[in-house]
Amino acid sequence: MGIFSTVSKVVRRSKYFLLLLLSLSVLAWITNFSGETVKSILAPRATTQTFIRGDEMNSGTAEPDQSNTPIEKGECPQVSPLLKGAMNLSFASSLKLKDVESANKGVTEGEYEPSDCTSRQSVAILIPHRSREKHLLYLLHHLHPFLQRQQLHYAIYVIQQAGDATFNRAKLLNIGYLEALKDYGWECFIFHDVDLVPENDHNLYVCDKQPKHLVVGRNSTGYKLRYKGYFGGVTAMTREQFLQVNGFSNSYWGWGGEDDDLRVRVELQKMKILRPPADVARYTMVFHNRDSGNQINKYRMGLLSQTLQVWKKDGLNSCSYKTLSVERLPLYVNVTADIGKPQV
Repeated sequence: MGIFSTVSKVVRRSKYFLLLLLSLSVLAWITNFSGETVKSILAPRATTQTFIRGDEMNSGTAEPDQSNTPIEKGECPQVSPLLKGAMNLSFASSLKLKDVESANKGVTEGEYEPSDCTSRQSVAILIPHRSREKHLLYLLHHLHPFLQRQQLHYAIYVIQQAGDATFNRAKLLNIGYLEALKDYGWECFIFHDVDLVPENDHNLYVCDKQPKHLVVGRNSTGYKLRYKGYFGGVTAMTREQFLQVNGFSNSYWGWGGEDDDLRVRVELQKMKILRPPADVARYTMVFHNRDSGNQINKYRMGLLSQTLQVWKKDGLNSCSYKTLSVERLPLYVNVTADIGKPQV
């Protein structure tokens, strides 16, 4: 009986062992099967999901992007495809300011930026002004679309001289530079007479590695340079170039001399004046009589002879004025300033 009892115990233990072994085998098999099944299910779902998203995007049925991430614009081409070249200009007496505003809906407070690309330069156009409303209207009428075809980020500043003191174009341009930089870090500045209208939009209103003179010829001179070394009418300088020469002299009251003074300042800095081709840099000057208060400056030659001695202390760093108002009109920023009176 003892022997049989011992054998029985061994048999029972063997059965338990075999049952345990079988259970472990089944469990291992289930685990392995389940893992492979999960892998085989997830992989096709991921692939299918990617395919569906791509298909939806192509078909235009994808869910809209809710991230509010702005779409990054590419840089505007070096040569704008919108340029038209030489154009016949018109100066209709019936033209009204509201007509120019209606034709330039993309301009806000005198500023424009291309919607489909990022401009290669930011440009501030500075126009000294007093009592030339019709000339300003004609210039704005042609200049806004001209600049837009060049795909520029630009703003136009009109700097008005208050009062009836003798006109000082150079000081007004210094003020325009200083005031414009309060709005934005403009890279390029165009110093622009109100009575000169560009005829060809291949005459690019951008700055270069050297100062640029944009008026090679005008109708009033038979489209020839007025004289060798002429640097007036419309000029382009970078923010740094204009600062390097200390801007214009503030001492030229009346007509003449300030543009030659600027040329001397440029030459003193070992800069070279660049000009576009003569057949491109053409302007129409809107004829007018000499303004009252802008008589020829009889002191201009004497002032010019002193440029070498005074340029470091007479310019941007000594430009004193009082800003009377800054009006942000639809087509331009109008800065009115009290610039004082001649000391002579």
